Amino acid sequence: MQSTNTIIKGCGFHHVATKVADFEAAVKFYVEGLGLIKKLEWGEGDGRAVMLDLGDGGCLELFAGGTDRDKPEGALLHLAMRADDCDAALQCAVAAGAVVTMAPTDVMIPSRPTPTPVCIAFCRTPSGEILEFFQSATC
Repeated sequence: MQSTNTIIKGCGFHHVATKVADFEAAVKFYVEGLGLIKKLEWGEGDGRAVMLDLGDGGCLELFAGGTDRDKPEGALLHLAMRADDCDAALQCAVAAGAVVTMAPTDVMIPSRPTPTPVCIAFCRTPSGEILEFFQSATC
């Protein structure tokens, strides 16, 4: 998709990054469980990192060296992934070890000028991130 940003030429979403305590398990969850594709890998030990393509060029970057503590809400509340079938996407995540925090739910976003119907679901990944699966015909 070509950028429509008139100030920063070529601007668009590239990636979001997070640290994980169990690097290998997190990579396995996202690659084998959710179908993300390894684009780049580098480093060793707690300096390891990987860039995973979600399927449309947007990426998730995982860094080793995180802790087992809960990830507090803050700069990153959750990672939302677009899906054609919210329920099927959540089932894939659960089969790969995620825990459902909100079952697929139809929601009407009170957007302007027209309310937008969506289906959303949330889960906690084995490495602690909150994932949202977002199904919408319009956004």
